[in-house]
Amino acid sequence: MLELKDLHVSYGSIKALRGINISVGKGKIVALLGANGAGKTTTLKSVSGLVPVESGSIHFLDKNITKLPTEKITAQGIVQSPEGRQVFTDIAVEENLKIGAFTVKKRKEIIDNFARVYRYFPILHERKKQIAGTLSGGEQQMLAIGRALMASPKLLLLDEPSLGLAPLIVKAIFEIIKEINEEGTTVLLIEQNALATLKIAHYAYVLEVGALAMEGKASELINNKKLKEAYLGG
Repeated sequence: MLELKDLHVSYGSIKALRGINISVGKGKIVALLGANGAGKTTTLKSVSGLVPVESGSIHFLDKNITKLPTEKITAQGIVQSPEGRQVFTDIAVEENLKIGAFTVKKRKEIIDNFARVYRYFPILHERKKQIAGTLSGGEQQMLAIGRALMASPKLLLLDEPSLGLAPLIVKAIFEIIKEINEEGTTVLLIEQNALATLKIAHYAYVLEVGALAMEGKASELINNKKLKEAYLGG
């Protein structure tokens, strides 16, 4: 579904990505793991068209999207829920969700997407008239994911959805990500919470300083000695 081939990205003289190759199969959850500065967010931003690609290519559903602007990439069905949530804090929950549906033309599809989001996140329905900035961190994360789902993504990009959240909320978020995937949405997930991620992912890549250090089935990597020592606490 998504293919990154020999992808290089630089910020000035700093090499952020150094020839990475990543494949995301349709209907899968694929994880990108690694420490801060490894290049995980840069990878997602490259896919979304938010940072320019120096060399290499990005193909989505067999179409080269490497040079497409962000709005055209979104229209192809790639939608990102960004790190730090970035909800519109001064407007209501429902208005945030409506903004997420700006690429959807059919009214029925928008109505169906609202129903889907409120089924995953009942608290958002309860608080749909509440100003988003007054929500808790966990509720804002749910809103950020919900806003992305309003665009009917074929591929959902999630950047650190568990960041700064309490363990119980993290567990709930991961259960919903798994449910979203099981209902047909492909997911590319960035996380520092390696253990929780590997429990729901099908495949994972580990980045170190812009290069791929390791990859494999999540069920196998979770028992990998090197990965356990580096990311899972030994």
